[in-house]
Amino acid sequence: MYDMDDLIQLSALQHYAFCPRQCALIHIEQVWSESVLTAEGRLMHDHVHDEKRESRRDVRIEHGVPLRSLRLGLIGKADVIEFHRSEEGTWIPYPVEYKRGRPKRDNCDKIQLCAQALCLEEMLNGSVPEGALFYGRTRHRLAVVFDDALRRETEEAALQTRELIASGRTPAPEYAKRCGQCSLVEICLPRTVQKKRTVRGYLTRMMKEP
Repeated sequence: MYDMDDLIQLSALQHYAFCPRQCALIHIEQVWSESVLTAEGRLMHDHVHDEKRESRRDVRIEHGVPLRSLRLGLIGKADVIEFHRSEEGTWIPYPVEYKRGRPKRDNCDKIQLCAQALCLEEMLNGSVPEGALFYGRTRHRLAVVFDDALRRETEEAALQTRELIASGRTPAPEYAKRCGQCSLVEICLPRTVQKKRTVRGYLTRMMKEP
């Protein structure tokens, strides 16, 4: 179990799974860059969190729900938690995370959502079998089942994220397709930094040759 002072942000897991360097820039170096994309995402989350409690016949909806897990050392806030009434009359939590863009090829968004489910299970002492990701670009809700594989991946991401932040070291840049989707690309400069390192290495090797 972790102490309250040792908890890390849920969102850090998504940042780490997307790119460890991005995670380090945000959570170690405290770097952030507002762009049109991040502004749109922030406005979407603010709008969702400002909504009031909703209630339908078999669904209750809570917005901006605080979450934490002392077992995994996580703290954060869920955009939406829907409580679905089961056939037995019990209420089953169903977390919904809102994202501005489109579904990603990797599991970074799913890991963030699964981490919310693990927090809910610990807080409510119950089971959270699935949730959903809502993407603003497609206006589509993607159902996510929290199977054993995703749970293991999420717990491993929590451990690795914590180790990265505790190390205080920012990984070197590695340019990839995902860089074009990152709001920190102009700060990270993966292509430029990698090019400089390559040239420096070449010159160093040349100087060492007899």
